[in-house]
Amino acid sequence: MILMNPGRTPSRKQRLQERRRRQLAVVDTVDKAESKVRKAETELAMAVVEAVEVLGDEDAAFQGLDMPVETLRQFIDLAVTARAAADGDGA
Repeated sequence: MILMNPGRTPSRKQRLQERRRRQLAVVDTVDKAESKVRKAETELAMAVVEAVEVLGDEDAAFQGLDMPVETLRQFIDLAVTARAAADGDGA
């Protein structure tokens, strides 16, 4: 934050700099939150895949997890993509 003298209005340049600083801070906050969401989605996808393996098949996982089949399949696809990406990075 810009320190200002009491009774003195900031210059146009100072106002623009402060606005830009706040905009960048908000963008940074959103980027960090999106990263956390992607990580959480990937972790959930891996847990869904594990549940399918433990419960036997997608139908049993669908019933056991009380999750719509389409959502279940989306998480499975996400897990497959994440594993492929991880395998590609580790090679």
